[in-house]
Amino acid sequence: MLTVPRTAVDVVAARARTGITSLRSVFWQVRRRQNHESGIRALFYHRVSDDRDELAVTPMRFREQMMFLAQEGFRVIDIGGLTDLLARGECPTNVIALSFDDGYLDVAQNALPVLREFGFSATVFVVTGAADGRVKFNWYRREHPPVMGWDDIVALDRDSPLRFEAHSVTHPRLPALSDDEARAEIVGSRAALEERLGRRVRAFCYPSGLFGPRDREFVAAAGYDTAVSCEPGINTPATDRFALRRIQIFPHDRPLDFRAKVAGAHDSPLFLRDMYRKMRGGTPVSDRA
Repeated sequence: MLTVPRTAVDVVAARARTGITSLRSVFWQVRRRQNHESGIRALFYHRVSDDRDELAVTPMRFREQMMFLAQEGFRVIDIGGLTDLLARGECPTNVIALSFDDGYLDVAQNALPVLREFGFSATVFVVTGAADGRVKFNWYRREHPPVMGWDDIVALDRDSPLRFEAHSVTHPRLPALSDDEARAEIVGSRAALEERLGRRVRAFCYPSGLFGPRDREFVAAAGYDTAVSCEPGINTPATDRFALRRIQIFPHDRPLDFRAKVAGAHDSPLFLRDMYRKMRGGTPVSDRA
């Protein structure tokens, strides 16, 4: 199975990202122990699979990464736990927040046993239309990897280290939608999850990390406690709770890259990231409320 990048821009961006990530990690290693701003970092993944997919970290590499966190004494929590810490004004240095986007089945198959092994928890952000079987992710031109259905989601939310939160109904580019369409995506995904899970859904994940001030306000008005972006960086009690920062872990991240991301060497966006996101229909961080 192979994820085919959607445009030439995506191809160039992927290659540039890998090269720049490597250079930044090497620079961090050379300088070693350089001081980075203190805060809680949130890491996020999509898939944990051996498939040839630009979103899939292999199970072996994922286990190595989680083992590193355990050996370094990190407490790994879900997004709800991160939100609670920040609300209390707490910012411990030995905490990492963990999440998975889109709700792929291999997260339950391959990531969950590792999380249980190390006593970690994580959030899974679900596209409710995909859980219904009505929505297919358009970045797959060949076979679509399976996602978790409602039976899986309900059972795991009740009895596993995974907690399920909202990631829209159809995974659209929110800034490109009308007001009514954007609200329906934000409100509808929460309503569908709450009906199935029988509990309050607290967090929203902006699809592809694309959002603007309008979308942030819609999320706040919908009653969520928090929302997460795809922008790298740390989270402190002063961070906008509807734009929490997360650092993506990619399949080609080497052990050095992972250690550097955990240590803070990749807290700032990659060069030309804002330009790329504008081309994709998003809003640069500096323009957000």
